[in-house]
Amino acid sequence: MATVARVVVLLWVDILASYAIYVMMAYLTNVWDFSFTKAAAIVNVFWGFVLVSPLFLTYIVDTILGNYWMVLISSVAYSVGLGLLAMSTPPVLANSMGNCKEYKPECIGHGQEILFYIAMPLIAFGMAGHMTSFNDFLGEQLGGEENNPVDDITFCKFSTSVVVISITTFVAVIGLPYIKPWSIRFGIPAICTLFATVLFFSGSRSYAYHRPQGSPMTAFFRVFVAAVLKRFHQSPRDPRDLYEFSGLRFYRAPHTKGLRCLDKAAIVVPTEPREEQENKIWRLCTVTEVEETKVLIRMIPVWMTFIICGVVSAIGFTFFVEQLEHLNPKVGRLKVPIVVLLWFFEQAQKQLAKLYVKFAERMDQKLGLGKLAPLIGISISMIIAILCCVTAAKVEKRRLGVVQRHGLIDKTDERIPMTMFWLLPQFVLLGLFTGIFHFSAVSFFLGQSLVLTRRYLPLFINGVFGAGILGSVLSVFVVGKVSERGGKMNWFQKSLNASRIDKYYWTLSWLMAIDFVVYLVVAVFYTYKELELEAQRPDPNFGGFARPFDDDLGSVL
Repeated sequence: MATVARVVVLLWVDILASYAIYVMMAYLTNVWDFSFTKAAAIVNVFWGFVLVSPLFLTYIVDTILGNYWMVLISSVAYSVGLGLLAMSTPPVLANSMGNCKEYKPECIGHGQEILFYIAMPLIAFGMAGHMTSFNDFLGEQLGGEENNPVDDITFCKFSTSVVVISITTFVAVIGLPYIKPWSIRFGIPAICTLFATVLFFSGSRSYAYHRPQGSPMTAFFRVFVAAVLKRFHQSPRDPRDLYEFSGLRFYRAPHTKGLRCLDKAAIVVPTEPREEQENKIWRLCTVTEVEETKVLIRMIPVWMTFIICGVVSAIGFTFFVEQLEHLNPKVGRLKVPIVVLLWFFEQAQKQLAKLYVKFAERMDQKLGLGKLAPLIGISISMIIAILCCVTAAKVEKRRLGVVQRHGLIDKTDERIPMTMFWLLPQFVLLGLFTGIFHFSAVSFFLGQSLVLTRRYLPLFINGVFGAGILGSVLSVFVVGKVSERGGKMNWFQKSLNASRIDKYYWTLSWLMAIDFVVYLVVAVFYTYKELELEAQRPDPNFGGFARPFDDDLGSVL
């Protein structure tokens, strides 16, 4: 049981690192004196990398590293990154250099900048590495050998350790906002992360290891290579003449007529010995491998409509958090930390979305929606995203009115006499949007995909979402340039009070509405998988996505 506890303690790392990034907007605007748009760009690049990179890291895990090494390397990156982040705060280096010791922009030198810009990629890699392998590695330790279930006593001890660590972390995260020095705010997560990493490494000899078995995505690249190499060969008229491995296989996919150019990867050249061709895996692929590739390609137009969804989601941990920093956090005499609203966001993302899942399942049973149920869910999530942007625009308009009435446009250090709970509706709507969207998108693509590619599909969806978050940096730049045409004021000034992000929210609502229409058109013309696969059975390497809202120990973001 001590073996599992050493793995579970890494939950500290993800939760505390997430807190460090949640407060990054305030740190960069208050201490570094960055404009809120520059701070938002840094945070968006961070989260975009976190969501995009697991797709590539999973391939590396499946082919080279394995889960243990990915968890270990990412944990070390976490420790070093959070440590450098704590050291990048002005007083830490100033104490040894005899320079300014205050949390002010003039106290930040070249050394702090180097440490900060090294720390952020390391933290992002650590977070992405845990997202890639933590759940799988923990499952390997809990499950042991195949068909050897975990007994009740072990499970109870494991659950107890999870609860203890979660409660400890929750108390720490709630208490950290009351700590004024930023070096200590970042230092506590760094120390806890180092402790968790050392404890995890100390149990290396007792872990159950699984060697990399190869990635099904390799077949995706092989199909393209083989099709290019045989581009001058003529495809047979009868698809039964194409190559299909006759030995034992998980399943066989039926041949489809679309994307015929890829069928050339399965052509058996009559002038070459068949056995020799079968040994050259980069020149000859099976029909099933070709069909797996076709499925992924057909999904690309639908995936592209999700980029704007990522752009909308980016405002939640940038502009929303910056608004929180300027509003009144008190309820009576009690000061409420801003992480409370982030907690409401998490609950909407998980608990309220679970209610939707149950409702959708009942409606599917009564109406027999079948393949349309996930599509309807994606549509509903997009409508909620539009409502979120509209709500945020109206609340920001009211906040700016309060700013103007009290003459606080240039007084960025003063709190606005407006409770932060005005932002609660937009946080809840954003959480509900992301929760329903991810469930519906994963459900749809799992229903349309073949068995061996299913493990990667949620990663593709998150990757496109991450691309949208990266694209939000470009959207702010473009919208700002367009807004200042004709000599008008740019909507994005250095301070939030002098800016007009309410108009940016309205712009996002219109973009989301257009994207919703495009999505409907693409969904209508999408080629749905109607035929059942032959001898299909579940992929033993696939798990955890059939019901995306099952309680996930590694889902701490």
